[in-house]
Amino acid sequence: MAALPLDATGHAPARRGTRIALPVALAVLALPLITAAHHSRPAPYGDRLTVHARVDDARPGREPALRATDRAVQAYDKESGAPRWTYTRAGRRPVTLLPAPGHAFTLWSDGLVTDTARADGGSVRWHRAVPASADWLRTPAARAGAGVLQPLTPDAGMLAVVTPHRIAAYRTADGDLRWVLPAKTGCSFEPARSVRRGGALLVAQPCTGPAAAWTAQVVAVDDYGRIVPGRTPLGNGDLRRSPGGAGSPEN
Repeated sequence: MAALPLDATGHAPARRGTRIALPVALAVLALPLITAAHHSRPAPYGDRLTVHARVDDARPGREPALRATDRAVQAYDKESGAPRWTYTRAGRRPVTLLPAPGHAFTLWSDGLVTDTARADGGSVRWHRAVPASADWLRTPAARAGAGVLQPLTPDAGMLAVVTPHRIAAYRTADGDLRWVLPAKTGCSFEPARSVRRGGALLVAQPCTGPAAAWTAQVVAVDDYGRIVPGRTPLGNGDLRRSPGGAGSPEN
Protein backbone atom coordinates (compact mmCIF):
# COMPACT_ATOMS: atom_id res chain seq x y z
CA MET A 1 0.00 0.00 0.00
CA ALA A 2 1.43 3.34 -1.05
CA ALA A 3 2.15 5.87 1.68
CA LEU A 4 0.08 9.04 1.74
CA PRO A 5 1.94 12.17 0.64
CA LEU A 6 2.80 14.57 3.42
CA ASP A 7 1.73 18.22 3.45
CA ALA A 8 3.99 21.15 4.23
CA THR A 9 3.68 20.53 7.98
CA GLY A 10 4.80 16.93 7.66
CA HIS A 11 1.31 15.52 8.36
CA ALA A 12 -0.85 13.41 6.11
CA PRO A 13 -3.84 15.32 4.72
CA ALA A 14 -7.32 14.29 5.88
CA ARG A 15 -9.07 11.79 3.73
CA ARG A 16 -11.84 13.11 1.49
CA GLY A 17 -14.37 10.92 3.26
CA THR A 18 -13.61 12.64 6.53
CA ARG A 19 -14.14 16.05 4.94
CA ILE A 20 -17.58 14.93 3.68
CA ALA A 21 -18.59 13.17 6.88
CA LEU A 22 -18.03 16.20 9.10
CA PRO A 23 -20.71 18.45 7.53
CA VAL A 24 -23.14 15.51 7.43
CA ALA A 25 -22.58 14.83 11.12
CA LEU A 26 -23.15 18.50 11.95
CA ALA A 27 -26.37 18.50 9.96
CA VAL A 28 -27.63 15.42 11.77
CA LEU A 29 -26.85 17.00 15.13
CA ALA A 30 -28.69 20.17 14.11
CA LEU A 31 -31.91 18.36 13.16
CA PRO A 32 -33.31 18.19 16.70
CA LEU A 33 -32.64 21.89 17.15
CA ILE A 34 -34.38 22.75 13.88
CA THR A 35 -37.35 20.56 14.79
CA ALA A 36 -37.60 22.14 18.24
CA ALA A 37 -37.52 25.62 16.72
CA HIS A 38 -40.28 24.65 14.31
CA HIS A 39 -42.57 23.40 17.08
CA SER A 40 -41.86 26.42 19.28
CA ARG A 41 -43.04 28.97 16.73
CA PRO A 42 -46.07 30.93 17.96
CA ALA A 43 -49.38 29.91 16.39
CA PRO A 44 -50.90 32.38 13.92
CA TYR A 45 -53.20 34.95 15.56
CA GLY A 46 -52.15 33.66 18.98
CA ASP A 47 -54.37 30.59 18.60
CA ARG A 48 -54.29 27.79 21.10
CA LEU A 49 -56.73 24.96 20.40
CA THR A 50 -56.75 22.13 22.93
CA VAL A 51 -58.71 18.92 22.31
CA HIS A 52 -59.64 17.18 25.57
CA ALA A 53 -61.56 14.18 24.19
CA ARG A 54 -61.75 12.67 20.71
CA VAL A 55 -65.29 11.86 19.56
CA ASP A 56 -65.82 9.96 16.33
CA ASP A 57 -69.59 10.53 16.21
CA ALA A 58 -69.99 13.86 14.38
CA ARG A 59 -73.76 13.73 13.84
CA PRO A 60 -75.48 17.11 14.37
CA GLY A 61 -77.31 15.82 17.45
CA ARG A 62 -74.02 14.77 19.00
CA GLU A 63 -72.24 18.05 18.51
CA PRO A 64 -71.03 19.56 21.78
CA ALA A 65 -72.63 22.50 23.51
CA LEU A 66 -70.68 25.75 23.50
CA ARG A 67 -70.01 28.54 25.95
CA ALA A 68 -67.76 31.60 26.09
CA THR A 69 -65.86 32.55 29.23
CA ASP A 70 -63.74 35.61 29.92
CA ARG A 71 -60.76 34.02 28.13
CA ALA A 72 -61.89 31.03 26.09
CA VAL A 73 -64.45 29.32 23.93
CA GLN A 74 -65.29 25.93 25.41
CA ALA A 75 -67.09 22.91 23.97
CA TYR A 76 -68.51 20.28 26.29
CA ASP A 77 -70.64 17.16 26.14
CA LYS A 78 -74.33 17.95 26.58
CA GLU A 79 -75.02 14.89 28.73
CA SER A 80 -71.96 14.48 30.91
CA GLY A 81 -70.64 18.04 30.87
CA ALA A 82 -67.16 16.69 30.09
CA PRO A 83 -64.97 19.14 28.16
CA ARG A 84 -64.38 18.35 24.49
CA TRP A 85 -62.14 21.22 23.38
CA THR A 86 -60.99 24.70 24.39
CA TYR A 87 -59.98 27.57 22.12
CA THR A 88 -58.05 30.60 23.36
CA ARG A 89 -56.12 33.44 21.73
CA ALA A 90 -53.18 35.05 23.47
CA GLY A 91 -54.15 38.38 25.00
CA ARG A 92 -57.67 38.31 23.51
CA ARG A 93 -61.08 37.43 24.85
CA PRO A 94 -64.23 36.19 23.12
CA VAL A 95 -66.86 38.94 22.95
CA THR A 96 -69.73 36.89 21.56
CA LEU A 97 -70.25 33.35 20.32
CA LEU A 98 -72.64 32.00 17.67
CA PRO A 99 -73.19 28.22 17.64
CA ALA A 100 -74.31 26.75 14.32
CA PRO A 101 -74.46 23.26 12.80
CA GLY A 102 -70.82 22.28 12.30
CA HIS A 103 -69.52 25.71 13.27
CA ALA A 104 -68.51 27.77 16.30
CA PHE A 105 -68.32 31.40 15.16
CA THR A 106 -66.56 33.75 17.59
CA LEU A 107 -66.08 37.51 17.64
CA TRP A 108 -62.93 38.43 19.58
CA SER A 109 -61.98 41.62 21.40
CA ASP A 110 -59.51 42.66 18.69
CA GLY A 111 -62.24 42.57 16.02
CA LEU A 112 -61.30 39.16 14.60
CA VAL A 113 -64.00 36.65 13.63
CA THR A 114 -63.08 32.95 13.67
CA ASP A 115 -64.78 29.70 12.71
CA THR A 116 -63.88 26.55 14.67
CA ALA A 117 -64.89 23.00 13.73
CA ARG A 118 -67.57 22.45 16.33
CA ALA A 119 -67.75 18.65 16.43
CA ASP A 120 -64.16 17.83 17.31
CA GLY A 121 -62.31 21.13 17.65
CA GLY A 122 -59.94 19.82 15.03
CA SER A 123 -59.14 23.18 13.47
CA VAL A 124 -59.83 26.88 13.29
CA ARG A 125 -61.05 27.01 9.71
CA TRP A 126 -60.56 30.71 9.06
CA HIS A 127 -59.88 34.12 10.61
CA ARG A 128 -61.35 37.37 9.28
CA ALA A 129 -60.54 40.85 10.58
CA VAL A 130 -63.46 43.28 10.88
CA PRO A 131 -62.14 46.79 10.07
CA ALA A 132 -62.51 49.57 12.66
CA SER A 133 -64.30 47.33 15.15
CA ALA A 134 -61.87 46.80 18.05
CA ASP A 135 -62.35 50.30 19.54
CA TRP A 136 -66.12 50.17 19.05
CA LEU A 137 -66.34 46.80 20.83
CA ARG A 138 -64.92 48.44 23.96
CA THR A 139 -67.79 50.95 24.12
CA PRO A 140 -71.24 50.50 25.72
CA ALA A 141 -72.79 51.10 22.29
CA ALA A 142 -71.50 47.70 21.16
CA ARG A 143 -73.70 45.97 23.76
CA ALA A 144 -71.15 43.17 24.18
CA GLY A 145 -71.33 42.29 20.48
CA ALA A 146 -75.08 41.63 20.45
CA GLY A 147 -76.32 41.02 16.91
CA VAL A 148 -72.90 41.32 15.26
CA LEU A 149 -72.84 37.68 14.10
CA GLN A 150 -75.92 36.73 12.09
CA PRO A 151 -76.52 33.53 10.08
CA LEU A 152 -78.08 34.32 6.70
CA THR A 153 -79.20 30.78 5.83
CA PRO A 154 -80.78 28.03 7.98
CA ASP A 155 -77.67 25.85 7.63
CA ALA A 156 -75.35 28.81 8.38
CA GLY A 157 -73.83 28.55 4.92
CA MET A 158 -73.51 32.34 4.92
CA LEU A 159 -72.62 34.54 7.89
CA ALA A 160 -73.26 38.28 8.21
CA VAL A 161 -70.98 40.40 10.39
CA VAL A 162 -72.84 43.62 11.27
CA THR A 163 -70.95 46.67 12.56
CA PRO A 164 -71.91 50.37 12.55
CA HIS A 165 -70.07 51.09 9.30
CA ARG A 166 -70.89 48.03 7.20
CA ILE A 167 -72.49 44.62 6.84
CA ALA A 168 -70.13 41.99 5.43
CA ALA A 169 -71.20 38.49 4.40
CA TYR A 170 -68.86 35.50 4.38
CA ARG A 171 -69.26 32.03 2.92
CA THR A 172 -68.69 29.85 5.95
CA ALA A 173 -67.21 26.89 4.06
CA ASP A 174 -63.99 28.84 3.52
CA GLY A 175 -64.46 32.36 4.92
CA ASP A 176 -64.68 33.91 1.45
CA LEU A 177 -66.04 37.49 1.49
CA ARG A 178 -69.12 37.51 -0.76
CA TRP A 179 -70.56 41.02 -0.41
CA VAL A 180 -70.28 44.23 1.61
CA LEU A 181 -73.04 46.78 2.28
CA PRO A 182 -71.74 50.12 3.65
CA ALA A 183 -74.00 52.27 5.81
CA LYS A 184 -75.41 55.35 4.09
CA THR A 185 -73.68 58.66 4.67
CA GLY A 186 -74.88 60.13 7.96
CA CYS A 187 -76.26 56.75 9.06
CA SER A 188 -74.93 53.75 10.95
CA PHE A 189 -76.08 50.20 11.53
CA GLU A 190 -77.10 49.04 15.00
CA PRO A 191 -76.46 45.28 15.19
CA ALA A 192 -78.38 44.84 18.43
CA ARG A 193 -81.50 46.24 16.76
CA SER A 194 -82.06 43.53 14.19
CA VAL A 195 -84.84 41.03 13.61
CA ARG A 196 -85.44 38.13 11.24
CA ARG A 197 -88.52 37.92 9.04
CA GLY A 198 -88.69 34.78 6.95
CA GLY A 199 -85.52 34.64 4.88
CA ALA A 200 -84.65 38.30 5.49
CA LEU A 201 -82.57 39.98 8.18
CA LEU A 202 -83.81 43.49 9.04
CA VAL A 203 -81.18 45.78 10.55
CA ALA A 204 -81.76 49.24 12.00
CA GLN A 205 -79.82 52.02 10.25
CA PRO A 206 -80.60 55.23 12.19
CA CYS A 207 -79.59 58.44 10.48
CA THR A 208 -78.85 61.92 11.76
CA GLY A 209 -81.10 64.80 10.84
CA PRO A 210 -84.88 65.18 11.07
CA ALA A 211 -85.38 64.76 7.32
CA ALA A 212 -84.33 61.10 7.28
CA ALA A 213 -87.28 58.94 6.24
CA TRP A 214 -87.99 55.91 8.41
CA THR A 215 -87.73 53.67 5.36
CA ALA A 216 -84.09 54.69 4.99
CA GLN A 217 -83.42 53.72 8.59
CA VAL A 218 -84.06 50.00 8.11
CA VAL A 219 -82.33 47.71 5.60
CA ALA A 220 -83.24 44.16 4.64
CA VAL A 221 -80.58 41.69 3.56
CA ASP A 222 -80.30 38.00 2.83
CA ASP A 223 -77.46 35.74 1.73
CA TYR A 224 -77.30 37.52 -1.65
CA GLY A 225 -77.07 41.07 -0.29
CA ARG A 226 -79.55 43.92 0.12
CA ILE A 227 -83.12 43.10 -0.80
CA VAL A 228 -84.43 45.68 -3.26
CA PRO A 229 -87.14 45.48 -5.94
CA GLY A 230 -86.05 44.00 -9.25
CA ARG A 231 -82.65 42.78 -8.13
CA THR A 232 -80.99 39.91 -9.99
CA PRO A 233 -78.45 38.49 -7.52
CA LEU A 234 -75.68 36.16 -8.57
CA GLY A 235 -74.82 32.94 -6.75
CA ASN A 236 -72.58 32.78 -3.73
CA GLY A 237 -70.29 30.12 -5.13
CA ASP A 238 -71.57 27.31 -2.92
CA LEU A 239 -68.66 24.88 -2.55
CA ARG A 240 -70.95 21.98 -1.68
CA ARG A 241 -72.00 19.98 -4.70
CA SER A 242 -75.59 19.12 -5.52
CA PRO A 243 -76.53 15.45 -6.16
CA GLY A 244 -76.08 16.11 -9.86
CA GLY A 245 -72.54 17.32 -9.32
CA ALA A 246 -73.02 20.95 -10.31
CA GLY A 247 -72.35 23.81 -7.93
CA SER A 248 -74.08 27.17 -7.68
CA PRO A 249 -72.88 29.93 -10.02
CA GLU A 250 -69.87 31.85 -8.77
CA ASN A 251 -70.27 35.53 -7.94
